[in-house]
Amino acid sequence: MLAPAITNALTIDVEDYFQVSAFAPYIRRDEWDARECRVEANVDRILALLVASGTQATFFTLGWVAERYPQVVRRIVDGGHELASHGYGHHRASDLSEPEFWQDVSRARKLLEDLSGRAVHGYRAPSFSIGLGNLWAFDTLVRAGYRYSSSIYPIQHDHYGTPDAPRFAHRLTNGLLEVPVTTLRVMNRNLPCSGGGYFRLLPYAVSRWMIRRVNREDREAAVFYFHPWEIDTAQPRICGIDARTRFRHYVNIPRMACRLQALLGDFRWGRMDDIFLRRAEVPEPSPVRRILTPSPAGGRGQG
Repeated sequence: MLAPAITNALTIDVEDYFQVSAFAPYIRRDEWDARECRVEANVDRILALLVASGTQATFFTLGWVAERYPQVVRRIVDGGHELASHGYGHHRASDLSEPEFWQDVSRARKLLEDLSGRAVHGYRAPSFSIGLGNLWAFDTLVRAGYRYSSSIYPIQHDHYGTPDAPRFAHRLTNGLLEVPVTTLRVMNRNLPCSGGGYFRLLPYAVSRWMIRRVNREDREAAVFYFHPWEIDTAQPRICGIDARTRFRHYVNIPRMACRLQALLGDFRWGRMDDIFLRRAEVPEPSPVRRILTPSPAGGRGQG
């Protein structure tokens, strides 16, 4: 008898094109309010895609965006989607002190809850910026009232990554659930297969094969992510950026919307809280692994 299809987690990091970490050397924060903001229209396009496919998702939303576009928050929750936190100002967690991080994540959670009237359980660090150098951030998230984080990417990357972290959802000793974005284990190495620039760069058939392999061989739900600006072919071009940043940001954006439509049709998708928090509350067996080390970097990632 065939095993039932796995429901994967679809996640959107709600930020605008000028707020990405790679543009930080080129765009000052005090310029943000003067930039053309396109996030509202792009989120509306995403919401329409989700309605057409009957899909619910989790929106990790910047407090900066929510404060200026509260109608975006209302549309997300009115559509039956989970509202989660991406922090307030898109500061990398690794660039903040403990008091600064506390201020950022607590401010964002309160703002999102006040605007939506819903409890906010989840947090994702900008650029997956929680790692070996700032594991104290997990305790701060618990203190701020979060129940889960999706802030670890178990790969080697020049801007982020904790390659030795567990690959799948696991409970930290402080009670927080960490749900890493998805990787595929090949030849003793974790390969990215969870969205972002890799999804735009690789042929769609490769991304589909990787997610299917995680579902079939690991029997785990995949966590996929993308940004509203990744479907925006008309976004303003940032001048003066280096060639690598230009390539990473703009590669295959014209193909992104069609690839997302294919992805929504090829897999079952749902909200992070429905997939992971509810399963974490039931007895084993479950996809949640209890890690007894004080951090998600305490053991070699395994399938």
